[in-house]
Amino acid sequence: MSLRCFIAIELTDEIKRNIDTYVEQLKATKADVKWVPAKNLHLTLKFLGSTPEELLTEINRKLSSIAKLHDRFTSRIFGAGVFPDIKQPRVIWLGIKDAEDMIKLQKNADESMAELGFKKEDREFSPHLTIGRVRSPKNKDMLIKELATLKEVDFGKIEVQNITLMKSELKPGGAEYFRLSEILLGK
Repeated sequence: MSLRCFIAIELTDEIKRNIDTYVEQLKATKADVKWVPAKNLHLTLKFLGSTPEELLTEINRKLSSIAKLHDRFTSRIFGAGVFPDIKQPRVIWLGIKDAEDMIKLQKNADESMAELGFKKEDREFSPHLTIGRVRSPKNKDMLIKELATLKEVDFGKIEVQNITLMKSELKPGGAEYFRLSEILLGK
């Protein structure tokens, strides 16, 4: 059997609540956006997709090896923006500051998962936290105006102490995430 998996950095409940306060401001624009529920907020390091269950032990072994190469670190969630651009926003994100260690960790995860047959990323990793996906242009201008007020907002500090292998189950009400394993960083 296959599971839909990804490697992530989880956020504290405090950070999730803080972000949700700002998301509520954005929701008030009534823009046509599918918002990520606060409980599902996380930083994806590597999306694995369909993952054979028999590979989970090997994935965890590789993640443990990677984790030993990285000390715990701190980053900040700072500012907001959209992909691909302001004229055609599709993804609404919060930025990550002081992300050098996170970028190295993601690169190591990407390379080690490629050794197990997972596709390597084609593009450079851009650390961000997806908070919503735009479904139509309805009230887009109001959304963009409100987003501009978040360009310099500091949403809080992330103390990255571990990486998590997650399972995603697609349900009628949206995706539900489950922790499969948690691997501490450092020696």
